[in-house]
Amino acid sequence: MIKTFKKIFYNTSLASKIRYSYIIVILPIAAVMLGILLTLWNENRRYDDMIDAAIKASQFSLDFKSDFDYETYLVIVESKSFEESRLREMLDEAESVLNELEDDIPSKGANAKRISAAKKYINNLNTYITNIESNLKTGDKYEKNIEIWENDVQIVTSLLRESILQFIYYEIQDIYRVRNEMQEYYTHLLQTLIIVMVVVIFMVIIISYVVSQSITKPIRRLSGVTEKVARGDLTARANMNTGAEVGQLADAMDTMIDRICDLLGQVKEEQQNLRKAELELLQAQINPHFLYNTLDTIVWLAEGGNQQKVVSMVGSLSDFFRTSLNQGREIVTIREELRHVGSYLEIQQVRYQDILEYEIDVPEELYEYSIPKITIQPLVENALYHGIKNRRGKGKITIRGEKRGFNYALYIEDNGIGMDKTQLRRIADTINSGGESPELFGLYNVNNRIRLKFGNRYGLHIDSTYNEGTKVSILLPCETE
Repeated sequence: MIKTFKKIFYNTSLASKIRYSYIIVILPIAAVMLGILLTLWNENRRYDDMIDAAIKASQFSLDFKSDFDYETYLVIVESKSFEESRLREMLDEAESVLNELEDDIPSKGANAKRISAAKKYINNLNTYITNIESNLKTGDKYEKNIEIWENDVQIVTSLLRESILQFIYYEIQDIYRVRNEMQEYYTHLLQTLIIVMVVVIFMVIIISYVVSQSITKPIRRLSGVTEKVARGDLTARANMNTGAEVGQLADAMDTMIDRICDLLGQVKEEQQNLRKAELELLQAQINPHFLYNTLDTIVWLAEGGNQQKVVSMVGSLSDFFRTSLNQGREIVTIREELRHVGSYLEIQQVRYQDILEYEIDVPEELYEYSIPKITIQPLVENALYHGIKNRRGKGKITIRGEKRGFNYALYIEDNGIGMDKTQLRRIADTINSGGESPELFGLYNVNNRIRLKFGNRYGLHIDSTYNEGTKVSILLPCETE
């Protein structure tokens, strides 16, 4: 059979030999490229579906709870008639968003259950609103409507908001997982391409000796380009016009390299978008009860005639949210970050004046260094709610800083309840590797954003002793904006 093949090959015209030779070369490449394109198309479609689901979920107003609760209260106290209110319209809008999400995500899975639960909450709210409307028509049932508002409406809106936030959180986690899978795939893809190119080069060298010396030069040139790509030089291009078949192979290679460059650029862009999405999610998770309780405190101070504290509290609250927004910047100075956390602590000290003291002792030489926005405030909030509030007597939160050569460190210390070694180890594992612990999402988010921006050598370190307190250290490079 081999002798017959050789006889047919040597008796074939040069044009046919070249044609058959390039068919042998091009077919494996075409098969590999087809497999690659099909895989990339499927992965990109899956990734786009997740992005679309997250975008649609973000259309659900995060202010729905406060708006709906307040609108319901206005109807109950008859500041608005039921026909003038937007209660039905708000529920219809929310249900429309949930229906779109239900159509886009897989029917089986944790997020599908969350959407299903959210739709049940919407149905419950419709029932409660119908009961309130019926009570208003019968008249003289103000107490009953208030009871529905406090015990049913407010609880269900809280559950609804929590379901949507969890949906967005886990959808972003899935996006992050898919992105990692795609990165691993690109690594394997590059290895496969190197193997394919080596095989192609070997075949071309054999063919060049059998067919004609005239094709050795363009093949060698093509080989040189593939070797550069194998070494990681993606700027190399073949740009050959010699021979129809060689030209096609060169064009295919250039297209492949361009595609790889485009995909690497997409990965970098997706990393930036993920950081922005995580920051937006952290900002969205700032506890609305903090705002409600602060406003209640302001009202209480105003009723008590303490105008100076009212002015101070309003100013601190304004500074807190102004710094939180900060024109969308992701990186701020230490000065701005301390102003943000200082506003937060001033407000909390008024609310918890019997149990909370604080001190900020950061040298001015650090004030102009850069830090990711909303880094210190989540750590201070953890110190207050999980440390100070769980101990007896008055507690203290201290924020200190120092320069360490080309780096600087910030320390958030409290003398609260602290943690035992088991708790400390669990928290350290969670913030370093991620996990499904919503109460630790703030710590994980802060640590992850620092490492994405500055590298794995930077981030958080936690020390704690039970019944003595906790110390969180933040290590960052001495960089300015």
